[in-house]
Amino acid sequence: MTSLRHNAEPADAYLDAARDCILDVGWRRTTLTEVARRAGVSRMTIYRTWADMPQLLADLMTREWGGVVADALADEDPDTPTVERLVGDILGTVRRLRDNELFVRIVDLDPELILPYLFSRRGRSQEAILELTVAALREAQAAGEVRAGNPELMARAMLLAAHGFVLSAHTMVDDDVSLEDLDSELHRALTRGLQP
Repeated sequence: MTSLRHNAEPADAYLDAARDCILDVGWRRTTLTEVARRAGVSRMTIYRTWADMPQLLADLMTREWGGVVADALADEDPDTPTVERLVGDILGTVRRLRDNELFVRIVDLDPELILPYLFSRRGRSQEAILELTVAALREAQAAGEVRAGNPELMARAMLLAAHGFVLSAHTMVDDDVSLEDLDSELHRALTRGLQP
């Protein structure tokens, strides 16, 4: 897959301050005023960029999850076979999200923030991941390296599978099954689902 590297924006320092606030006190106790204080700017500077905390959080999550995907894609070896590389990208993203401190903090303290993206609509990050995956599938299909099929449908099914491994894998871990065992099963399922 091609890169989803985040481009630096002037608001990055404000998003960094918001990220720090959420890590320290959680979403519910983070205010635009506190973000402004931590960023060393006036409240009006923050309010000119975001009218409220939900808008700021949406931009923060888009930047953070985009960075997670970009980091996973940075590990790509262009000499790796296409299916293995695509599955590795997905598995790398799943693992990085599970370990991402902001993601973990949100899930632990404010899991309701994630619910709209699971039950109501796709977010910008999900759309970007789908776009990258669809492009990679089309290219691999054209080269005969991935089975025939609707790449939009295939990408969405892969993303749905990945959701469970990001959010619920810990509920399936015990003395009989490790997280590594589960990741191996995801790798196997995705690989077999893509092979011609």
